[in-house]
Amino acid sequence: MEAGIVSYGAYVPRYRITPGEIGRVWGADGEGMGQSLNVIRKSVPAPDEDTITISTEALRVALARGGIDPQTIGAIYVGSESHPYAVKPTATVVASAVGATPNLTAADFEFACKAGTAAIQTCLGLVGAQMIRYGVAIGTDTSQGAPGDALEYSASAGGAAFVIGREHVIARVRHTLSYTTDTPDFWRREGQRYPSHGGRFTGEPAYFRHVTECAKQMFAQAGTGPADYAHVVFHQPNGKFPQRVGKQLGFSDAQMRYGLVTPYIGNTYSGAALIGLSNVLDHASAGERVLMVGYGSGAGSDAFDFDVTDEITNYDRTFGRPVQDYLDPGLEIPYSVYAKFRGKIHLGGA
Repeated sequence: MEAGIVSYGAYVPRYRITPGEIGRVWGADGEGMGQSLNVIRKSVPAPDEDTITISTEALRVALARGGIDPQTIGAIYVGSESHPYAVKPTATVVASAVGATPNLTAADFEFACKAGTAAIQTCLGLVGAQMIRYGVAIGTDTSQGAPGDALEYSASAGGAAFVIGREHVIARVRHTLSYTTDTPDFWRREGQRYPSHGGRFTGEPAYFRHVTECAKQMFAQAGTGPADYAHVVFHQPNGKFPQRVGKQLGFSDAQMRYGLVTPYIGNTYSGAALIGLSNVLDHASAGERVLMVGYGSGAGSDAFDFDVTDEITNYDRTFGRPVQDYLDPGLEIPYSVYAKFRGKIHLGGA
């Protein structure tokens, strides 16, 4: 392909809560849960932060870094499972906030945690067909788990935005493919406040089957193996799953180092793999090859084979905060403040 990533940006809220603090409230071994999930802490959005604000912050950084005029954007797609409105697009608000309206197409994407990678594929198609000059793909979430549920220890907030184009490409897409089945490992019906999950079923045959098969198909199509990639990024519902699948496929800790961000900020769902990719690009050098395999419950995986180009040397990665800064402890809050921020206390009446 001639198309690829022209610019990118990420954003993670500053507030944090630890598994130990969550477990303390529910009389559970929170620290043990954190160790089993390999989650040290998770991000918490402030009361005035949501999928729209996170998307806007990430995209503003991407546009400034790339020196991109918002009016040259032909499409904005926001992938999330926590859109603020059930009927009202997130993408139009983001487009207006950055000054990209009105001459563009916009839509919200949903496919659990891989809505953002699906948006990248769509932008690649439109850019590759020369229907648009630039397309924007965003993956972001502010998801949460039910009080005391295992999801509460990892579900967090954050996102990343990618500008896809054919000019000044910093990471060219060599190949992309997908692996999709009807595997109901995670779901939330209309009107439900919190999602449900299949417990251990979310590992096998859901996450591991789809990520592994998608990666193997990419190896076959691209004629590559683990040794051909300097960096690899997997979707990370927790810190353990991507490490395990990476080892099974033959990747080293060094190859997975920059792509693994969940232990420090929690599972940002649609943003998880994309924040990991942003961190990789913060550190990547020209000539390096990158593999990313996303995953979305329901279920499916999208794989991408990237080449980091010489354009990365001219790209301003210093503007805005690098992802590494978002992996710091942030501002830790107690469960009472977390519950207030996330609307976990519901009063009776109208």
